[in-house]
Amino acid sequence: MFKSTALLTLAGVLSGVSAQQVGTNTAEVHPALTWYKCTTSGGCVSQAGKVVLDANWRWLHNVGGSTNCYTGNTWNTSLCPDAATCTTNCALDGADYSGTYGVSTSGNALTLKFVQPNNNGKNVGSRLYLMSDDSTYNIFKVMNQEFSFDVDVSQLPCGLNGALYFSEMDADGGMSKYPTNKAGAKYGTGYCDSQCPRDLKFIAGQANNVGWVGTSANSGTGNYGSCCNEMDIWEANSISAAYTPHPCDPVGPYKCTGAECGSPSRYSGVCDPDGCDFNSYRQGDHDFYGPGKVVDTTKKFTVVTQFITDNGTASGNLSEIRRLYVQNGVVIQNSVNKIAGIPAVNSITQAYCDAQKSVFGDTTSFQNHGGLTGMGKSLARGGVLVLSVWDDYAVNMLWLDSTYPTDCTKDGCFRGTCPTTSGVPAEVEVSASNASVTYSNIRVGDIGSTYSGTSQSSTTSKSSTTTTSTTTSKSSTTTSTTKTSSSTTTTTTTTTPRSSSTTTTTTSTTTSANGAIQTHWGQCAGQGYT
Repeated sequence: MFKSTALLTLAGVLSGVSAQQVGTNTAEVHPALTWYKCTTSGGCVSQAGKVVLDANWRWLHNVGGSTNCYTGNTWNTSLCPDAATCTTNCALDGADYSGTYGVSTSGNALTLKFVQPNNNGKNVGSRLYLMSDDSTYNIFKVMNQEFSFDVDVSQLPCGLNGALYFSEMDADGGMSKYPTNKAGAKYGTGYCDSQCPRDLKFIAGQANNVGWVGTSANSGTGNYGSCCNEMDIWEANSISAAYTPHPCDPVGPYKCTGAECGSPSRYSGVCDPDGCDFNSYRQGDHDFYGPGKVVDTTKKFTVVTQFITDNGTASGNLSEIRRLYVQNGVVIQNSVNKIAGIPAVNSITQAYCDAQKSVFGDTTSFQNHGGLTGMGKSLARGGVLVLSVWDDYAVNMLWLDSTYPTDCTKDGCFRGTCPTTSGVPAEVEVSASNASVTYSNIRVGDIGSTYSGTSQSSTTSKSSTTTTSTTTSKSSTTTSTTKTSSSTTTTTTTTTPRSSSTTTTTTSTTTSANGAIQTHWGQCAGQGYT
């Protein structure tokens, strides 16, 4: 919900970020990650994927050398007097995934450590992309399909966010569009999202150093931003979770400037920064998600998201985004909205979004930028899968897991049980230094083909849970790297696997990192938010 430029602490040696030329000091070896394509007729077939670290986390230095192009929150004016010269002079290097960034894979599982001590100090947070090969991001087209994955959020406390989402990025990282981009997807270039982040060091093959203003000790913003459609499949910790479509006007990555970036006015831009979210706690069910609740976040579970079209084909319009869970072999339908004035449903539809915006008093930015239909058009074109973990230097992740705004007492402001004093990055980076998130068993395919279990239809309230079960068959702080020489009536949509029935019921002693772009503005807060 709220992506901010948060600061990560890779202290000293790691403070330069995101280049378009290619360095040779560290070999780039992408960790392998198996995922699966599924059909109702043939089951699931494994795919040999890989992951790549985002360019904004990498060491940026002069071509053929080791002099930083960016240190702290400042560009090297000798190497970067202007955008064109900087783009020519600076190179992006390979990454030590486990040793520097705390990123590891094992079979179909990807684990991201929140804080990773290393020879340069420590790294905080990371953002990665799933690849089909060493030079190409995998493009997912999920219309009339479902997407599922297993996740373990048990080690993500208040203030942290393990985010998995689609962004409408170029498959090659922008390499073919922009001849000055020599690094491409192999080095994690080309990021964009619905917040039009301006703290990216390179956008559309050019350095973003012109107009650069430091926003913290290790980060800043330039004149340009990078916008694109974004479908947040999952933003969550062990306390709260949300899924949220964010439509934009442009097709694919768009280099914005000024008001079209949503700056200084949040809603002047070409994208919807807020989105239309479904957070069970925010929608009034306070007993559904969390430790020991219906979806018990002390244990691993499966998240299933279904993209339903109005004609039952991939060419139709997006009409509904459904969510369900599987835990301990039991299929758990999503919680049902309990807020008066909003339909008692458990999925995202345009009618749900219209009512939610009205009842909560939110802006109609979602509708203004195309709504669910616009999001569907983007998903039909395809998106890159982003996997990340981050903390929030802007509003401490309160938009996800606490009350936000903190003095608000009306429906829509209650987002989770975390104290309004929680999530301060300087605190969680110490208290939660051992935090991590693991994503595994990523699957995409026909509706009902990616999961199995005992079907459970449930209506929850604060006092009771009524359950009917039948057995079914298997049917977002950019860390930069720099080196230095020094009781309610409810309606529930229930979908069972493989069933067509739908029922209603160079080293220094310290390192510093910039805030992850994944954390740059967000769905429910951020620049200009009131």
